[in-house]
Amino acid sequence: MTNKSDFSEQFATGGSGTSTSAPLLSVNDLKVHFPLKRGFLVQREVARVRAVDGVSFDIMPGETLGLVGESGSGKTTAAKAVIQLTKPESGSVKFEDQELVGLGSSAMRPIRRKMGMVFQDPYGSLNPRMRAGDIVGEPLKVHGLYTSNDDYRGQVASLMTTVGLSPAMAERYPNEFSGGQRQRLGVARAIAARPSLLILDESVSALDVSIQAQILNLLQDLQEQYNLAYLFIAHDLSVVRHISHRVAVMYLGKIVETADAKDLYERPMHPYTKALLSAIPTPNPILERSRERIVLRGDLPSPLSPPQGCGFSTRCPIATDRCSESVPKLRMLARNQQAACFLVENVR
Repeated sequence: MTNKSDFSEQFATGGSGTSTSAPLLSVNDLKVHFPLKRGFLVQREVARVRAVDGVSFDIMPGETLGLVGESGSGKTTAAKAVIQLTKPESGSVKFEDQELVGLGSSAMRPIRRKMGMVFQDPYGSLNPRMRAGDIVGEPLKVHGLYTSNDDYRGQVASLMTTVGLSPAMAERYPNEFSGGQRQRLGVARAIAARPSLLILDESVSALDVSIQAQILNLLQDLQEQYNLAYLFIAHDLSVVRHISHRVAVMYLGKIVETADAKDLYERPMHPYTKALLSAIPTPNPILERSRERIVLRGDLPSPLSPPQGCGFSTRCPIATDRCSESVPKLRMLARNQQAACFLVENVR
């Protein structure tokens, strides 16, 4: 039977051997637009939803990039475009220096083995008619990663042990697990094919706070053991803080600020980032009363008809006429910190 150390060795050999000096994933000017069509017999395009509009970022081997923003900002669409579940309008997605945009499903199959995904809903993402062991072992069957039935059962048992579940639970159905246990099943399934990148789409947002901490600790342990890279998508900056090495803040299909996690939380530059951080509660009542609270007016604009100029200008507390006329570009404002704001020097 395959034990945990055996699985660790297999995991290590399943990687790409990519040099740590080169990005594992490199996304450049990624755009995902959805056409809006009208008409009964003959449909014609009347508008385009700019869900992702020129997003760029890199992820190094073993690194966690937190991608944060409000619901509707384009985070999940960007993640789906990375693994080509959603086809981009334009741009580049390179994984292990191989261009993914334009690849067909057969060419993507071996690449998807190296890219796991953990979804938000720990119950809806699991087939209720499949036993836990079959759910975890499905990638092994799809990619032919076992040599015999005994090897298959051993790997499934090892995977369940790795994520903190008893191998005896393999015969249970998803409805017999708690929310946290179901998410552990999702993580076990995601790492079964020994990927080098995991995309975690709001993977702890549906869990209780105490269970969130357990899953985050599990993810950090797995990262240390197997040198996994994470694209960690969330709307809660307090969650992202504990797991990310770098953070990218997304608003209305664009990235408005990127920085090392420590710098972003200690010295946010973009007004949107400041507003998000001001909404995080602190357990210190004195600090809570003394700190500035930034309340954004209005709702997130529709990507169907984004504001002219800076997308944040309609809600920004410091916007000027220039902000509604021109689109600010990301520019380096401090070491390893970029922001897309004309006025950032004045509000640091």
